[in-house]
Amino acid sequence: MRGLDGLRGLAALYVVLFHCWLYTFPGYPRSTAPRWLEALMFGRLAVVFFLVLSGFSLAIAPARKGWSSGGVGRFLRRRAWRILPPYWAALVMSLVFSWFVVPASHFGPPTGATVLVYGLVAQDVITAPTPNGAFWSIGVESELYLLFPLLLLVRRRWGAVATVACVALPVIAYGLTAPGASPVEGGGGLAPHLAPVFVAGVVGAGVVAASDRVRRLPWAWFAVLAAVPVVLLGLARGSVWTVNHYFWVDLAVAPAMAMLLAAVATGRPAVLVRLLTTRPLRALGDFSYSLYLIHLPIVMAVIRRVAPHFVAPGLPTFGFTLAVAVPVSVAGAWVFAKIFELPFKRNRSWKSLVIVGGSGPLGRNPRDRQRPYEGEAERI
Repeated sequence: MRGLDGLRGLAALYVVLFHCWLYTFPGYPRSTAPRWLEALMFGRLAVVFFLVLSGFSLAIAPARKGWSSGGVGRFLRRRAWRILPPYWAALVMSLVFSWFVVPASHFGPPTGATVLVYGLVAQDVITAPTPNGAFWSIGVESELYLLFPLLLLVRRRWGAVATVACVALPVIAYGLTAPGASPVEGGGGLAPHLAPVFVAGVVGAGVVAASDRVRRLPWAWFAVLAAVPVVLLGLARGSVWTVNHYFWVDLAVAPAMAMLLAAVATGRPAVLVRLLTTRPLRALGDFSYSLYLIHLPIVMAVIRRVAPHFVAPGLPTFGFTLAVAVPVSVAGAWVFAKIFELPFKRNRSWKSLVIVGGSGPLGRNPRDRQRPYEGEAERI
């Protein structure tokens, strides 16, 4: 879908900027940065957007085929093929950085349990010292993939409202009965909380396959109207309150995100779609998964190992990190994606990968350059 890659790239870049901010200025969720930088402190919402976008992208093809999954085993194999090779490569890189360059967690260096837990993508279920703080969402998303075929079944048989209700109502009920009416989030167990966010994307994808009358609705304006109350509440209560109430903020903002995706997927507003489809943003979106996977060890190494030799703490370190870590992360992710991500995105089996490995750039057969990639809508 035109524009979705650009949104994906911008969200990944925002996460990079958030981590530059987070590890430069101590005190989170209280900000010790200049006020004009406080807009960078909401990296969690960018990851929520990734989950909405993931549900939306994965559901486009089923929505066009009567909400059929095309086979659970086939779906899960393709997800594993797409997600795991770059993730495992980034895991190795993160372990090396955490052992030999800069620790990734105050819980201590990675252990054998880390290798096992993170290698099995079980970090949302089992706690182990992390090699990369950004990996928590990969565990959540992997669990949501297991839920996806069931969501399609419910959507096909009982409709969109039932799909949202069967996932969101238990989560809301838990939130209302939790101590203090706002559950405190720990290092894991986030998949149930974030399942409604993923479902918002799945249901939103129905717009792409809907009638022209539905597609022509002003989804961008609906997104703005849905987001305004959340933004105003956050501004009124402050950033600390917002961060401490992410449980509710995530649920409240997900519909606006889904409607924004529906707007872009249907080509409106045209000026935004043109911006999102410019070559730089399309390229950034193409390797955004790699950027998300590898940027944090680079950012932490620059802030904790390099910057102290050249600049003072605080704003000078932040500027130094932007100048060094961001371009290094982007360039490194581009190279990383060429080796570990794009070949698996553009070929669906080892046989295909080997056969066309030397036929064109990134393992893609030159004869296929004018043909869309199989499963294009499934890219994360």
